[in-house]
Amino acid sequence: MLFGAVPLMFLFIGLGVTDQNLLVGYSTVVSYIIGTLIIFGLLIPDMRKGNLDRNRSTAGMTVVWSLAGVFLVFAAQYIAALIEVFVFGIEPGSENTENLVELSRAFPFMIVVIAILGPIIEEIVFRKVLFGSLYKKMNFFFASTISSLIFAAAHWDFTHLLVYLCMGYAFAFLYVISKRIIVPIIAHIALNSFVVLVQVIFYDFFQDLMEQYNIQEALILVLKIIGG
Repeated sequence: MLFGAVPLMFLFIGLGVTDQNLLVGYSTVVSYIIGTLIIFGLLIPDMRKGNLDRNRSTAGMTVVWSLAGVFLVFAAQYIAALIEVFVFGIEPGSENTENLVELSRAFPFMIVVIAILGPIIEEIVFRKVLFGSLYKKMNFFFASTISSLIFAAAHWDFTHLLVYLCMGYAFAFLYVISKRIIVPIIAHIALNSFVVLVQVIFYDFFQDLMEQYNIQEALILVLKIIGG
């Protein structure tokens, strides 16, 4: 939840919203909408004169890198999660993701934040602004590592630090190779949308599937690894 959601909670309390899920949901959705508009407004001058976006990919290559990026990010997350599980013995599944999923089931408008607004804001802040600034002063590895560590800290999930690092590397690579922030945004939206589809929209379907074929443990493990 954005820090801006806190004062909005008092606003909605004043408007008579008392249910905790609705209160958090309304405040978060509105704060993300406002945050997205503010960020785009602040970036308009920079986007006009160009930054890392000089010599950017053509429209055709942007589509190619966007599609390839989806598979790259899924693979990065999956491999990192497998290493966490089988090498370090870390349980799959993120508490941060689980909390957002639970809130989305109670307040469906949160799906828009998780699947669309969240990835847009995060990629602009952590890749375009933070990584882009660092990349001017240091090499790719250090710039992407620092920005990815801050990315993990923002999610307050240090248990799965390796997953956030690998995802950060993948998103940063897509930005550098295409020089278009829309490419990692699309990959990030695809990743988060998968989580929403599996754990919110089609949650009951997958639960029935697991019970029908008695594959609860295996499928749960796979979905937790891929879905974060």
